[in-house]
Amino acid sequence: MTTFPGSPRVMKGALVGIEPVNPLASVIVFQYNPDTLTRTLQAQTAGEGGARAEVTRLKGAPVETIKLEVEVDATDQLETGDGLATSLGIYPQLSALEMLIYPRSPLVVANTVLLGLGTLEIVPPVGPLTFLVWGLKRVLPVRLTEFSITEEAHDVALNPVRARVTLGLRVLSYNDLSITNPAYYVFMTHHILKEALATVGSLGNLSAAAGGSVKLF
Repeated sequence: MTTFPGSPRVMKGALVGIEPVNPLASVIVFQYNPDTLTRTLQAQTAGEGGARAEVTRLKGAPVETIKLEVEVDATDQLETGDGLATSLGIYPQLSALEMLIYPRSPLVVANTVLLGLGTLEIVPPVGPLTFLVWGLKRVLPVRLTEFSITEEAHDVALNPVRARVTLGLRVLSYNDLSITNPAYYVFMTHHILKEALATVGSLGNLSAAAGGSVKLF
């Protein structure tokens, strides 16, 4: 990335995990924004074989999945003698990512004790509420569905110092969330913003189709 003073400042993508007892359970700001981000949307229609009047009905927001690959590299930190990178490599960054799909250890211990005491029903621990932050216009509640780490280089103590992390995310919409969950309103905001952007795009296309004679603003 260029360091020219006039170059635009690029926002960093991030994954943020939030818990009631720890509002910033995991914050992972991407060191390098992924070159590609693959999104797949599956429409939630009324289904095949229904009445003709139902064929265009939508049951809710589409099911959206996102795939991306994140690079984590300690080379620059090692060159400047950063103490954390020297002693631990990129373990902290990888651990922060992994904690998005780990239950908290105190809850695991507590449930183990309850099982030992003969409790018949144990409620599984709740993981952190995770958000993908991809610019100001795209903040999405997500659940990690795929996670693979390829460690590509290690230091003399076998700490990983360079890795590629492939992530599969399932966007959580208002179809999935309770109305009392803050993430419900985060996704609703995303939906409303998308509608506004679609209107702007449609007006632009109308203007182009009319030979530029339609003024948008």
